[in-house]
Amino acid sequence: MTTTTETTTPVLDASGVTMRFGGLTAVRDVDLKVNAGEIVGLIGPNGAGKTTFFNCLTGLYVPTEGKVRYKGTVLPPKPHLVTQAGIARTFQNIRLFANMTVLENVLVGRHTRTKEGLWSALLRGPGFKKAEAASHARAMELLEFIGLQDKADHLARNLPYGDQRKLEIARALASDPGLLLLDEPTAGMNPQETRVTEELIFAIRDMGIAVLVIEHDMRFIFNLCDRVACLVQGEKLVEGTPAVVQGDERVVAAYLGTPFEGDTPEKAGTPDAEPAAADNAGSTTSTEGEGQ
Repeated sequence: MTTTTETTTPVLDASGVTMRFGGLTAVRDVDLKVNAGEIVGLIGPNGAGKTTFFNCLTGLYVPTEGKVRYKGTVLPPKPHLVTQAGIARTFQNIRLFANMTVLENVLVGRHTRTKEGLWSALLRGPGFKKAEAASHARAMELLEFIGLQDKADHLARNLPYGDQRKLEIARALASDPGLLLLDEPTAGMNPQETRVTEELIFAIRDMGIAVLVIEHDMRFIFNLCDRVACLVQGEKLVEGTPAVVQGDERVVAAYLGTPFEGDTPEKAGTPDAEPAAADNAGSTTSTEGEGQ
């Protein structure tokens, strides 16, 4: 487990977040804080509401109830404004611009940090050229950070799976976020690729960026995170250190599909609440390949 020395400043403060789709409650009254310098994990069985909760944090969904604050300011329910405020994310399914180069994909993520407008781009004056050079330099820094600087001119579709995952993270980092949300970053990876991703996330934390990560690989999540929260049927079941969560009988019961003896029959029999639409939601302007 990691240790941090800077855990007093709340970067993210989600309070009472509830998301309903008609009569279906996908997320119910979830509170979660992420402090500066922290890596926080979000776990739970399939359909627990994890991605729906992520979508509420990033403006893809407008919560039915509750507030989401970033550094004390309530976030507007617009993905591009959330990105501009300082939150970036990746998605379960890879969403790169397949026919663009590795470098171009990262440059797309810089658009919220550039001030040049249409006329500046058309006229290509000194200000535009200076901003373009700065964006190029920053993109190359990020590619070097993730180890893809030698593949900057390769098409994204030609990268190995693990490199495509890293490229998505680099594109998210291009918006200079204070909080990075990762949705199953090791899905489909072999053990070696998973270790590389773990080291990459530690390096991101060391850059001063807080991280909130959804993952089903329990060994990965418990080795990585300072705190872990478990969602079950849209509600936060438990939150604490990896050791606390790992030893909680309710978490074990939730993953095994066995109702914990302390649950009421009604709660144990509640149907899966997270709609399939959550996995296919649109993207934020800095991270989703289809929307940029």
